[in-house]
Amino acid sequence: MEKSKLLVSALLLTIMSTVTLTAQEIADTTGYSKFRLGSYGEMVASFKDFGINRFQKDGASRDHRNTIAIPRFVLAMDYKFTPKWILGTEIEFESGGTGTAYELENKENGEYETEVEKGGEVALEQFHLTRLIIKEFNIRVGHMVLPVGMVNAHHEPINFFGNERPESETSILPSTWHETGISFFGTFGKGRGLTTYQAMIVAGLNANGFDRDEWVAGGKQGFFETDNFTSPAYVGRVDYLGINGLRTGVSLYYCRNTVSNADKPQTYAAYGRVPLTIFTWDAQYRNRYVTARANLIYGHLGNSKAVNERNGMLQGSSPYSRLTPVAKNALSYGAEVGFNIGNIFKIKNCPTIYPYARYEYYNPQKSIQKPYNPDNRLEVSQWSAGVNWFALPNLVVKADYRTRQIGTSKVFGKGQYNSENEFSIGIAYIGWFIRK
Repeated sequence: MEKSKLLVSALLLTIMSTVTLTAQEIADTTGYSKFRLGSYGEMVASFKDFGINRFQKDGASRDHRNTIAIPRFVLAMDYKFTPKWILGTEIEFESGGTGTAYELENKENGEYETEVEKGGEVALEQFHLTRLIIKEFNIRVGHMVLPVGMVNAHHEPINFFGNERPESETSILPSTWHETGISFFGTFGKGRGLTTYQAMIVAGLNANGFDRDEWVAGGKQGFFETDNFTSPAYVGRVDYLGINGLRTGVSLYYCRNTVSNADKPQTYAAYGRVPLTIFTWDAQYRNRYVTARANLIYGHLGNSKAVNERNGMLQGSSPYSRLTPVAKNALSYGAEVGFNIGNIFKIKNCPTIYPYARYEYYNPQKSIQKPYNPDNRLEVSQWSAGVNWFALPNLVVKADYRTRQIGTSKVFGKGQYNSENEFSIGIAYIGWFIRK
């Protein structure tokens, strides 16, 4: 029995080292000698008291509806050609929706053609080659997750409380955000000075996909067989790990001209550049009693007026929402805290149970360039609370209740529009199944 506990503890430590994605942990390839195969996934059922359309006079209508879904199932495989050359891959199966392929027929006046190709949406989330050189400097090339914000850098389901990824990030950024390019990463210092970094040059976002509801989240490329690389994005992240139990980091995303990555850049030719800058901060503190996390995102879209004047005129057959106006600035922040009941009250043989609470605020239309006006129904102040039961160190059962106040920035109090309330239950896991 003791041997089994030791094995489980070792597995958890290995899992935690692979999912936090700091530069130090990216370079840590211990735990297997040649090959490993793993997976993570989530299942969730939700019970809601609001309708599907928030954009009515009073907000979403009162309704009782239930949903059930498998948000994602991911297969991961790592292979060492040598101890210094490593292949990493992840394939994501998402939501069981219908997949479509788009073609831009430039020989037919730039018309979009849509073809249904598969019964479920499948995405290549990661596919990269890593060359380990020294602790301070290593190189990775391929399709990678961008460490912009807390959720993208730490997106696996045991890394956040509740059944859904924090809305304060997923409401304005792609999630999981993965792009093709090159990355440099490393670790400096030790003890109180331990710091890691990542620096990337990757495919930039496409202004065609920016919209009213999710700001730039829809701008991630991938509808077509190739991505535009005319205006690449530059991504940087620095994490400080010098205090036991604490990780805090900042990230910066910059794309000089998002309209250069459009399907048909000539659409915006008369408007000049449309640059995009995103700044994020996030932190986590964890000990045997408490886990606390916080995050902040601020984004600025230069010359958003050009996007608003053109995106609403995109072809109806295009894969984009065409909802405007797109904001000049977007803002979100949030914090959550959970307590390990067994350790706090020193209960012997107590299951690992974390009751938690989270507050989030997000507004994808924080400020709008004139002559447009923001829609207050996109400003959300949200509380959630629930319980996470770790049946195994790498398998968690979750239950949570969320209430959204629409049209307000107040932490407490009612918004201008009908609130949205839901209760969810779910289960999630992560693990490496084969190691050789």
